Order: sequence, then structure tokens, then C-alpha cells
Amino acid sequence: MLKKRNLIITIRKYFVLLFSLTLPFVVMSQESNMKVISYNILNGFDWGKDTMREAKLATWINEQKPDVVALQELCGFTAEKLTELAKKWGHSYSVILKTDGYPVGLTSNKPIELKEKVRKDLWHGMLHCKTWNTDFFVVHLSPADWQFRKKEAEIITKNIKDCCTENDPYIVLGDFNAVSPFDADFNKNNPSQLERYREGDKKSKKYKNLRDGEYDYSVISEFLSLGLTDVCYRFLNPEENRTSCPTPINVPKWLTAKEMKITKHRIDYILVSRTLATNCINAKIFNGKENDYLSDHYPVMAKFR
Repeated sequence: MLKKRNLIITIRKYFVLLFSLTLPFVVMSQESNMKVISYNILNGFDWGKDTMREAKLATWINEQKPDVVALQELCGFTAEKLTELAKKWGHSYSVILKTDGYPVGLTSNKPIELKEKVRKDLWHGMLHCKTWNTDFFVVHLSPADWQFRKKEAEIITKNIKDCCTENDPYIVLGDFNAVSPFDADFNKNNPSQLERYREGDKKSKKYKNLRDGEYDYSVISEFLSLGLTDVCYRFLNPEENRTSCPTPINVPKWLTAKEMKITKHRIDYILVSRTLATNCINAKIFNGKENDYLSDHYPVMAKFR
């Protein structure tokens, strides 16, 4: 009887020891996947007046269970308001670039270290933060002029070079308002958006979205020259699945329903450093019906191991 009791005690001790040894690996495994979402939320939900759209968008983000969320067009937001919004998807930490104009912001379920806020010579500015042991550069480039975007890209990439190496984990994400060379064939086969830009450029004396009447690919190329990987290009095929705007919310104020369908293109990106690229396990642009009326842009997601 005593031997049996000692055996039971020994077995219990073994399982306790085994549990204590394996628990850190279980916790580490659960925490090692990082899910990131970037979303242009359209004029801060009409400067806070569209509470219904705000509630629906917050619910959708909460359902995705992201670890980090980058937001653009936080119009009318304060740091306190962003904090309250982030709580709706379970994030206790947030940083906003500014409180005027069209701010960008970052929220996370882990502490955020503010690295830098850059506004000089940038249309909307850039927010540099660190969370999940990863540097995040949240951007929103000029919506009106390719030359201004090119200068912004040069400023931002220089900033990145000054603080990060190719092997550091970092992400550049947001609304770039620029087309990618990876989408050149799609853009060529779907020229309606190009024609819209041409018409817009004719009406504008100061700004030009097109470079001599054609798409400019130099802005995204500037970022790709850092060795960054466009994760959506890697995971999404065919090209139609990579379009990030417009959405039906643009109809009928900015577009007809027909124009909306034939002017789909991509200007929202998650670009990641080499270290993160090798550990990216999924990327997606949620351009389906569930996000049709939440913003004029569709959200972009990437998941890392």
C-alpha cells in the first residue's frame, strides 16, 4: 500500500514538473503569432457624426482579433477618443499622430513605445511606434500629387534607414495613395481608373496624380528598394483580390455604381522587412460585402508567425 502511494506521489511530481517545463512553450506559442490590420476609416466616421458606421467597424475589427491596428483618417479624434475606440476591440494601448487634419494612429494589445512623430514636409504625417518587438511606420501619403508622394517616400525611407536595418522586424503600412509595379498588368487591363485620374488632372492646375498622364510607380518602388516585401502580392491571386478601393459607400456621391465596379485598384499596403516576410503566414484584403459600407477603403491584414 505504501509503495503504491509513493508511486502515485512520484507520478504526480512528474506531471507537475512536466507541466512547469512545457507551459512556457505553450504560452510562447500562443503569443508568437501577430495579426496586423491597416484601415483607412474615411474622415473619422464623418468627424464623429456617423456613430452607426463607427460601431459596425469596431465590431468587425473586434471579430478579427488583431494584435495591432493601424488607422488612417482619424479626423476629429483625440488621444482619449482613440483610447476609447481601441477598447472596443480589446486594445489597451494607442497612439495618435496629431489632432488636426487627417491623423494616423496605432493601437495594440501590448504596450506601445512612441519612437517619433514626423509631420514636416509630409502631407498627413508619419507615426513611428514599437510594439510586439516590431517597429511600425504608419503612413498616409498625398492623395493629390505624385511628385509630393515621391518626396514623402524619400523622407520616410531615409527615416527608416536611419533607425532600422534589413534584418530588423519592421512594417510600413497605411494608405499610400500610390499604385504598385506589381499591379501594372492589372492596371493596364483595367484602364477606367487611369481615365478618372486623367480627367481629374485636367481640372487641377496645381496638383497631378499622374506622371505625364500615366501611372507613377516610383513611390512604391522607393519602399520596395529597402528590401520590403508586399505581403498581399505574395498571398493574393489573381490580381482582382488585391484591390483595396473604391467601395459602394462611394456611390452615388463620388461614383456611379458602374464606375465603382470598373475603377477598382490598390493603394493600401502592408510592406514588411525581410525578417517578418519569412515569417508571414497569411495576408488578405477584406474587399467583400461585409466591408462594403464601413469605409471607402477596404482593410488590409497580415499575420506573422
